[in-house]
Amino acid sequence: MNAQTPTFDEMRRILRDLPGPDLEAQTQVVRRQTELTKPPGSLGRLEELAEWLACWQGRAQPRIERPRVAVFAGTHGVARRGVSAYPPEVTQQMVKNFLDGGAAINQLAGAIDADLRIYELALDHPTGDFTQGSAMSEARAANAMAYGMMAAEPGIDILCLGEMGIANTTTAATLCAALFGGTGEDWAGPGTGVQGAALANKIAVIDEALAFHSDAIAARDPLTLLASVGGEEFAAIAGAIVAARMGRIPVLLDGYACTAAAAVLFGYDRHALDHCKVAHRSAEPGHRRLLAAIGQRPLLALDMRLGEASGAALAVPILKAAAACHNGMATFAEAGVSGKA
Repeated sequence: MNAQTPTFDEMRRILRDLPGPDLEAQTQVVRRQTELTKPPGSLGRLEELAEWLACWQGRAQPRIERPRVAVFAGTHGVARRGVSAYPPEVTQQMVKNFLDGGAAINQLAGAIDADLRIYELALDHPTGDFTQGSAMSEARAANAMAYGMMAAEPGIDILCLGEMGIANTTTAATLCAALFGGTGEDWAGPGTGVQGAALANKIAVIDEALAFHSDAIAARDPLTLLASVGGEEFAAIAGAIVAARMGRIPVLLDGYACTAAAAVLFGYDRHALDHCKVAHRSAEPGHRRLLAAIGQRPLLALDMRLGEASGAALAVPILKAAAACHNGMATFAEAGVSGKA
């Protein structure tokens, strides 16, 4: 793809030609699982995760040695509609906090020895208020996708994705309703803590946007919907997911907003997220509905709703454990242990 002039047509071409899983690596993992010193299936989802890692890393001995946490920050024009408990300028202030090392994700990334990268997307130029027009032009959305693709660098063995952007749960709810149907009430939640009249306003803003973009919703093109009611950080996350697939890098998705960004790709191809796992189920009520829509079972449920890739970072040790057990356990023959009668 020409990085200087990305277009949705180029993105669609890439999505039509995504690489599939490494079936040979998968076969070797399944065979080894039957030989390890444990009853079949006794490690539960750790066995499933070892198989998944092998499929998408393309190696029969999966490893998690170079995790990267990528946080994309964008500003939303709809924030001016009073849909968040915090003012729009908090986005830039939190980005500074990330860069200064003072946020939760700094501590979590340090705890798992991950490379933390913060990606800023035109923070001085919010997207449009999508109740009055499109949030982004196609060119702006495609550029953001291309920018996000840079996060999936060679050598990374797991990519944790997250976001920061005041009003992005409003964007997530609107995008989910556009993709999967429903109303603002179906998809909206407290986000940063709105309730009562403030939550009712948030729901009304979402419904207003859905009515304005009814023609685009009826056309059912996920990338067009991303430009219509998405955000730049949403587009960047989608781009990072695509690039990770091309580079054989498994992906951990964070909470509601991050999963909503990924759902754009699911809307285009139901297998586009096969190399992704949702790290945790957010306390945001729409996230549970979204997980059902895309057929994902989260790894964790800790009542978190922070964003900034916090849940994705927390899931990395689980993947490390899955790889360690698969690679390091002895077989029955090696340990001199009698197998199942």
